[in-house]
Order: sequence, then structure tokens, then C-alpha cells
Amino acid sequence: MAFQAGGQRSAPRPVSETPEVQAYLEDYAASVEAVSFPSLVVDHCWDVVLANSAFRSLFRGVGPHPTAMPGDNFLRFVLFHPDAPAVLGDHESSWCLPMLAHFARTVESHGPDHGLQAIRRDIAQDPIMEAAYRHGLPHWIRSVGEDAVEQDGAVRPLLHPDPRWGATDCRVVVEASATLEELGCTRLTLVLREARRAPSRSRRARRDASHLSVVPAVG
Repeated sequence: MAFQAGGQRSAPRPVSETPEVQAYLEDYAASVEAVSFPSLVVDHCWDVVLANSAFRSLFRGVGPHPTAMPGDNFLRFVLFHPDAPAVLGDHESSWCLPMLAHFARTVESHGPDHGLQAIRRDIAQDPIMEAAYRHGLPHWIRSVGEDAVEQDGAVRPLLHPDPRWGATDCRVVVEASATLEELGCTRLTLVLREARRAPSRSRRARRDASHLSVVPAVG
């Protein structure tokens, strides 16, 4: 029941100068491509190392963006792309805040890191995201509990462009082989579920430029 895009799979982005490791990633890309569900491999900054056709098909309808395309950096897409709510259902509570919290934890654990600091600067330059990061996020974690920050096993709504799926849910499955762990990479697979949801917003919904609901409106 997967909705696959045509064409050849893309080669993984180089993450190592070792030919053996790069060859492993090329073979790993073939195994990811064989999965019918959207699946991708990201590094610790959420830069996408490789993704399969099902992942690209899920986000085929999003418009261009200079820094936040889903196939380039998935975290930036979730946080900054105005089309993210059109694919990621319940965008703020189910996707944005959990991944923002995961990012905050990663910043604390990694220390100085050029890629992470670049994302942090972009958050600081976005008044909505900065308010959520500094003020809304701690309140949200206290309200929902620390377990909500975990990625693996989370069930999140999706608005799939394939009408055979439509408004549905996915379970996020996080895993990493020993080689991926050595490279600081993780694989995420969005296992689509049969249960259907009533869409919570228009398929063309975009991020509300006024505020996130977790951040109290001013005025």
C-alpha cells in the first residue's frame, strides 16, 4: 500500500572519507529504499544523509525553501518550513515541540558544535521559535512529561498526499546499526498505520505567523 515515487534512489551524502564506510552507506541506502514506509538517516544535526522514495513522496507537495527542505535537514523543515503543517498533522504539539525539546537536549549533551549552533542562531532570529524555546518549551515538558520528548515509539499524525492514506498516523521507529552509531547517525522510519484520523486542519494549512499556542499571545 506504499506510495512510491518513480526514479532511481539517490546516493547517500558523504559523511566519511573512508571508502569502506561510504560503500556501507551505499548498500544501507539500498536496504532503506526497499522499505515501503518513509525512512531516512540523519546525523546529530538532523542533516539528512539518505532517504528513500517513500519519504520523498510524502513531502512531494511542499514548496521550495532556502534552508528548510525535508530532504536537507528534517529538523529545520519541522521548525521553519511554512508547509510543514500541511503534511505533519497537529504540527505544533505532535512534531514541533517534541523535536524542539529533542534539539535542546542534544545541544546540552554535545557542547560546542557548529551545526547545532547554526540551528540555534536561526531559532533565536525567529521570534516565535525563540519564545517557544525559552518560555513555552519548559512549560510544555512539565505539562506532558519527559517521555513526550522521546522520538522512538511516538505515534504522530500525518496528512499523506496519497489519498489511499490521507489523514493517518505513523509510529516513529528509531534505530541505528553499529556503523551508523560510530558516524553519529540515526535512522528514522515513519511506520504508517491503518487507523484513519479526522484531519485537524486544512490540507493546505500553513504555519500561523502570529504565535504558537504554547506561547501566550501578547496584547
